[in-house]
Amino acid sequence: MPSSHYFQLNEIVRLVTLTNPRSLLDIGVGFGKYGFLSREYLELGDGRERYHDWQRRIDGIEAFKKYITSAHKFIYDRIYIGDALDILPTLKKKYDLILLVDVLEHFNYRQGMKLLAECKNRGKNLIVSVPKNIGEQKAIFGNPFEVHKFSWQKKHFARFSKKFFVKNQYSYIYYLGKDSERIKATYGHSELRARIKEKFPFLKLLVPKSGR
Repeated sequence: MPSSHYFQLNEIVRLVTLTNPRSLLDIGVGFGKYGFLSREYLELGDGRERYHDWQRRIDGIEAFKKYITSAHKFIYDRIYIGDALDILPTLKKKYDLILLVDVLEHFNYRQGMKLLAECKNRGKNLIVSVPKNIGEQKAIFGNPFEVHKFSWQKKHFARFSKKFFVKNQYSYIYYLGKDSERIKATYGHSELRARIKEKFPFLKLLVPKSGR
């Protein structure tokens, strides 16, 4: 599907905003949801006076050209069309953050590990999300890249250092990269604050400033 379930939106958007990247690469653009949400929450709260005066770079990679619409072109600075395994080695830019959301299951194990390695070469940080139950999915919308090939589990990420796992009922969500320790600490703090605020709404909690 050129989409993904909405039960992981809070976690992924929180990780993106805590990272606060100046440059972002969205692999497997699909419907464009995470490009749109990243642009909205990273850009529109900066207090700028002019709409569409983008200050951050958001690029994407999409294997199926027919998914791309004029809406995508408004949000993304550039969308590379083709297989991410072919495109990533050709990119000269290194991104602050790469998104790999509900994409890895479309690669077999060998291809997926190669993709993760290429992402680490091209990105300072990486957010990976894969469904716990991939089910069976064949080519849909005329797109052969939609086929599910491999069911990724937590054990397959054991080899990566500088990472942390985010709990989710339906997905395995990992944050990998140089900022993982900072993001983990800030993420955990904000999660604790949310629980306290829910139980004790009358309390005023100090909000720490998170660095980039």
